[in-house]
Amino acid sequence: MKILVINAGSSSIKYQLLNMDTEEVLSMGLVERIGIEGSRIVHRVNGEKHIIEKEIQDHEVGLKYVLSLFTDSKYGVLKSLEEIDAVGHRVVHGGEKFASSVRINDDVLNTMEMLSFLAPLHNPANIMGIKAATELLPNVPHIGVFDTAFHQSMPEKSYLYAIPYEYYEKYKVRRYGFHGTSHRYVAQRTAEILGKDVKDLKIISCHIGNGASIAAIDGGKSVDTSMGFTPLEGLAMGTRSGDIDPAIVDFLIKEEGLTSKEVITILNKKSGMLGLTKKYSDMRDIEDNAIAGDKVCRTAFDIYEYKIAKYIGSYAASMNGVDAIVFTAGVGENSPIMREEIAENYLGYLGININKEKNNVRGKETIVSTEDSKIKLMVVPTNEELMIARDTKEIVEKNLDELKL
Repeated sequence: MKILVINAGSSSIKYQLLNMDTEEVLSMGLVERIGIEGSRIVHRVNGEKHIIEKEIQDHEVGLKYVLSLFTDSKYGVLKSLEEIDAVGHRVVHGGEKFASSVRINDDVLNTMEMLSFLAPLHNPANIMGIKAATELLPNVPHIGVFDTAFHQSMPEKSYLYAIPYEYYEKYKVRRYGFHGTSHRYVAQRTAEILGKDVKDLKIISCHIGNGASIAAIDGGKSVDTSMGFTPLEGLAMGTRSGDIDPAIVDFLIKEEGLTSKEVITILNKKSGMLGLTKKYSDMRDIEDNAIAGDKVCRTAFDIYEYKIAKYIGSYAASMNGVDAIVFTAGVGENSPIMREEIAENYLGYLGININKEKNNVRGKETIVSTEDSKIKLMVVPTNEELMIARDTKEIVEKNLDELKL
């Protein structure tokens, strides 16, 4: 079974084409700057990267170019588009409506559009990608895989805010959490690496990238996570503030003469590491400058690590124990010094000792704690696209089985 995975942003489309018989990636790429001058496709096949400059007015045009590349004599991996058996779509927000992946139909699409107020920057773009794909590939099943779905297992004590309950009743103001597809993949893969059933494990999954979140996963189910009603809550990130006193919003409105929308924009796009350093949002730049002796970057790096350690500690307490702490995503997978400093400065009380030689790794599955550590400290590269493809395959096969019955 060949499955196309699509992750549509407001001006981009990430894609992967997978052969799910072997879980091999046949082709992958990124459509950039849709509707903007300088649009292009970065297409990868057979280990080679090809950059194709194209005028791409909208998502449908971009996806049409991508589909043509799959059958192209130079870049192609398919004889015909009829070889594509299904399409899996990443959708950021499923609210309380979707606790698992679903086949997309008109009712599902309408519900997704109704939920767009919860993720106004993401869901409309995801929906544009779905509409473009269903227009171009109308005869195959399309599956929606939601970032929030994995966290729907959280208990009320985790997801309710201590504000008037009527706001939950009227507007569904609650913790939703994000990066769920990544956290779910990491938990399952961690169990496989350790040779155990995920139902028998307590895992703290640290998805640390430009956007970052941590999840407490008990028995394979999310019981808490750091992002909240929006992706703004939680850790200090590249440009997001993470947790702050909410009264700061009103203070800045009054003292700076800003609107609430302007303050939220500052907290989302001008805060975090960028706000602290006044210059850098990329942790690679901050790490390099911190090592070189830049005091501002060293302070920002310390804050970044400290916030991560605080959440790890709170989740170890909330689950009454932990078996594995796992780092994933861009920074988590590729910053040995961050993992080392967090382990040595904050996690010793858990009986964790880091193996510096094993920790000197980037983007590879590794247990980086010593053999005598009470808790495993691990690196597990995330693979959200594979998780989406697996869900898509499972739903399609289930539907086929039901039709046979």
